[in-house]
Amino acid sequence: MNPRAHPCLLAFLLPAFAAVAAPAPASLRSALVFHAPYDASADAAVARGDPRVYTAADRAKRAGAPAGLPAGEDVRIVPDAGRFGGALEFRRKIKSQVFYRGGDNLGYQPQDWQGSVSLWLRLDPDRDLEPGYCDPFQFVGQAWNEGNLFIEFSKDHTPRHFRFAIMAVTRFWNPQNRKWEEMPEPERPMVAVHRPPFTRERWTHVLVTFARINSGAADGRGTLYLDGVRQGTFTGWNHTFNWDVSQSALTVGLAYTGLIDDLAVFNRELDDAEARTVFQLPGGIGSLPR
Repeated sequence: MNPRAHPCLLAFLLPAFAAVAAPAPASLRSALVFHAPYDASADAAVARGDPRVYTAADRAKRAGAPAGLPAGEDVRIVPDAGRFGGALEFRRKIKSQVFYRGGDNLGYQPQDWQGSVSLWLRLDPDRDLEPGYCDPFQFVGQAWNEGNLFIEFSKDHTPRHFRFAIMAVTRFWNPQNRKWEEMPEPERPMVAVHRPPFTRERWTHVLVTFARINSGAADGRGTLYLDGVRQGTFTGWNHTFNWDVSQSALTVGLAYTGLIDDLAVFNRELDDAEARTVFQLPGGIGSLPR
């Protein structure tokens, strides 16, 4: 049947078409497992696990780290400075590690783990960052070579490249143990943007998705979006992690100088339409219907 010749049928089908074109925000709310809006506190407003932020002297000392941001003013909440309300500001590169406990806050699954991470950044990477790598966020376990997921600004490029990468247990993705920067880009499990749009003058939205971590097969994938637009996808990797989940963490602002806002984790891989929806939310993640 041709719906153009049957107005009643067209009226019946339009709601279904609209649902495909514009995913319901309620479905995003149901997938949300972690949200730190950075309005009055760095603690999470939504958390399936521990909502508190912690600071460790270094990566090896997360287990006994005290709750709270680092002492002093190097890392602080700045009211009304965010994309929505307040923002988390790193005023300079610090040695300590700011993090949240992992596990349920990451939606972690020992088999077929999938998810998405959304956040807003405001900085000029080439003017604001000190030399070396900078990772605005990481998912990490008890050791780096046991599996990790991160976004980073590169250390030796002008302009700095922006990347999303997933590194499984080393023997699965890099059995020859080659150095990261010496590997050709297509041989790295990542998406790289060589001229990213970050600037001090406006906020940039970052959303990454991942799927098939811990599937046991070379079918893992990851996707990077900037301002709601897909930048690329990497596929066909064995993303096996070997985590002690009790030691896993979501780190924030490693070697970072700038503002971060509206950090959120979803427990499933969002699609292109949902990535655009998150970018366009007028009040950020907090405006998703409950």
